[in-house]
Amino acid sequence: MNVLYMHTHDMGRWIEPYGHNAQTPHLMKLAQEGTVFRNAFCAAPTCSPSRAALLTGMTPHSSGMLGLAHRGFQLGDYDKHLVHFLNGKGYETTLCGIQHEAEAAETLGYKTILDNQDYNMGDFDKDWTAFDKDNAELVASYLNQSHSEPFFLSFGMFNTHREFPPLDADSDPNYVATPYALHDNHNNRIEMARFLSSVHVVDDCVGIVMNALQKSGHLEDTLIIFTTDHGPAFPFMKCNLYDDGIGISLIIRHPEVDSTPKIVDGMVSHIDIFPTICDLLNLEQPSWLQGASLNPILKGETEKVREEVFSEVTYHASYEPSRSIRTERYKYIRFFDDDLSIASANIDDSHSKTFLINNGYLNMHRERELLFDLYIDPMERTNLIHDRAYHPIYMDMSQRLHEWMVETNDPLLSGQVAKPKGAFVNKKSTIHPE
Repeated sequence: MNVLYMHTHDMGRWIEPYGHNAQTPHLMKLAQEGTVFRNAFCAAPTCSPSRAALLTGMTPHSSGMLGLAHRGFQLGDYDKHLVHFLNGKGYETTLCGIQHEAEAAETLGYKTILDNQDYNMGDFDKDWTAFDKDNAELVASYLNQSHSEPFFLSFGMFNTHREFPPLDADSDPNYVATPYALHDNHNNRIEMARFLSSVHVVDDCVGIVMNALQKSGHLEDTLIIFTTDHGPAFPFMKCNLYDDGIGISLIIRHPEVDSTPKIVDGMVSHIDIFPTICDLLNLEQPSWLQGASLNPILKGETEKVREEVFSEVTYHASYEPSRSIRTERYKYIRFFDDDLSIASANIDDSHSKTFLINNGYLNMHRERELLFDLYIDPMERTNLIHDRAYHPIYMDMSQRLHEWMVETNDPLLSGQVAKPKGAFVNKKSTIHPE
């Protein structure tokens, strides 16, 4: 069984299979042929820690990836990366496009790299639409070649990372809704329309790859995984432990399992994907995995494999340590820094960010602990931490979070987490990430 792993930046669940007004016919077709996980969450709403969690099957603080790879953070042991694992199992491991788990792609151990890997994600002048579509064509060409070994192919797209592409014909800012957390004004609507244009680029790339997979004859012997690293690069989303930050799209198509399309409401985490791949490929799971295989869900044997999901932030551009636990009904978030001010550098620069700052956002008070009842308050607006009626819930959730931190040897338990030598980190007072 081959594995095709397609992934994007900063998309969250903003695609058609999750009910959003985003035209993604190719992703919709994939969803209707596979399994859509409606309540999938990342282990960290920041790029490298999220991807490291998925590709090692461990929490970011367990894998060592506490910040961004291009700023000097690394995995503690690259031998625990999925690529190294599959290299030892006879797989032809191949990369095309974006990776964000190491400063250099060669560190990850891919046997084949299809593109030249000459990119800088901070380059706002680059034609990232052409970058992704050219890479999609490289992937298509690769799929139509003969392979003596089963392949694991990682196709990473830059979109929907900022800067978003220009508006396309299907993204009219006069008729889009801004995300609920943002003020509905002209500039925010333009940003959202450009974000949707970026979503369309992703769908076009998925279409190029899926058409090639169909023509190659490998559609029926390939496990397909489509996901993203975390929520969109808007305020209150990316780098936040609200559901808009940790909620991600996850579609899995397995030809031997998916006889009919499935919609799964049970919570799943990115750290569940590595053990799932092992089970679906009939490979013994390595000892370091911390996730739960989704194989019983895919087979229809159960509707859920976990009672809670955990997510975390330590470093993004700035140090902003926080941890969360989410059950089906409740969410508990705790900030661990003595400085509870908002880290502006951890919000990608944008019109929406500038609008908030100009109107006093950085002067807002932030509480150390947050508790939400997601049945009554799915938008996470009302903090119940001081509500006596919810005190038993608070005690239970905070205790479970602490036990998880102890079990996974979270370095925050010993106090402030130092950045690695040579890593670049913004001061908390910095307004912009660059």
